[in-house]
This record gives sequence, C-alpha cells and structure tokens, in this order.
Amino acid sequence: MSKANEVQVGGTHYKNKAIQPWDYIASNNLGYLEGNVVKYVSRWKDKGGLVDLDKAMHNLQKLIEVETDKAVQKEADRLVGFVEKMAEGRPKKKQKGK
Repeated sequence: MSKANEVQVGGTHYKNKAIQPWDYIASNNLGYLEGNVVKYVSRWKDKGGLVDLDKAMHNLQKLIEVETDKAVQKEADRLVGFVEKMAEGRPKKKQKGK
C-alpha cells in the first residue's frame, strides 16, 4: 500500500474500498472526466448520496459532449480531405476566350 493510501483527508469513504478509486483511475490511465465518474460512483453510498450520483452523471454528460465533438470534427476533417482529393483529380476548367 502506498503512503498516500494510508491517509485520507476529510473522511473514510475511500479507505474502506478494496481498490481505492485513484488507484483504479491511475492503473487504467483514465482521464479527468472518466476519473470523476469512477470517484463519484465509488463513494456515493458513503459520502454524498444522490448528489454524488448527480455529479457522476454530470461528468459523464460532459464526457459524452467532448467525445461527440471529437467524432464530429473527425468526420468533418475526413469529408474535407475527400473533397480536396476529388478536386485535385478534376480537370481544370478552360477560361473563356482561350
């Protein structure tokens, strides 16, 4: 057990877990929003009750927004690339009078 795991500031709602949420988060390389979801879902019964479930849901909603925006941007970039590639292969229009 790490020294940081031996002490909990502000309660015992993590110390009684078989795996502390921050160990799970770090071991699985989770990001900030994902980590918050794990944290709040792990502690809701012992600390914040339904408020912690609301916090988990709020973080999950933000994660969905962020990932949706990334997916939309990726698709937009793909389409721009496709249009640019198609334009490169198209013969140039002749100018009038030439």
